[in-house]
Amino acid sequence: MKSDGIAFGIAGIAFGLIAGWIIGTQQATVRAPAAAPVASGPATAAEPRAAILDEARVNALKAVAEREAANPTPRAELANLYFDAEQFDEAIRWYEDALKLNPKDVNVSTDLGVSYYYTNQPDRAIAQLNRSLEIDPKHAKTLLNMGIVKAFARQDLEGASQAWEQVIQLAPESPEGQAAKRALDTFKSSHPGIGGAGQKPGA
Repeated sequence: MKSDGIAFGIAGIAFGLIAGWIIGTQQATVRAPAAAPVASGPATAAEPRAAILDEARVNALKAVAEREAANPTPRAELANLYFDAEQFDEAIRWYEDALKLNPKDVNVSTDLGVSYYYTNQPDRAIAQLNRSLEIDPKHAKTLLNMGIVKAFARQDLEGASQAWEQVIQLAPESPEGQAAKRALDTFKSSHPGIGGAGQKPGA
């Protein structure tokens, strides 16, 4: 599912940047190019490259979408293709269409939220991720991404820590749980007061 690629694509880069961002630029909000998986911090050589858009696949899916007006699947697949090609405005268009047809699809909802983030719309990103949590309050990938958006778009280290603590509580041995633990450990090493042992994770 696309949510796997989004969550771990973001996490793989974000956690490599967190320490330097906290130490060197915590008070600054430096927006990286849209292709970067985080909105603050320098670009790195480790960033994933955009996939080449498969035009034949796009055209085939558009034909299916036009023929099957009530089918969310080709729309979600189109959004995934555009996301991978870093054409985020088009990805948003198709995620939104898919979600209209299937508003309870938590993965599409989360993918849409991340797409908003990539287009420098952090408020919309957080709102959409909150809608994902209304669908599934224990959706680990949503919580993982929520922490990243709060950390890098809002400089809300406490809110980010709470989201990651909840991931760890829900699925400590999962890839999401391990990624959240790495991020939280990095934050605590620089800011020991964040995410105290007795603190409850956010909703």
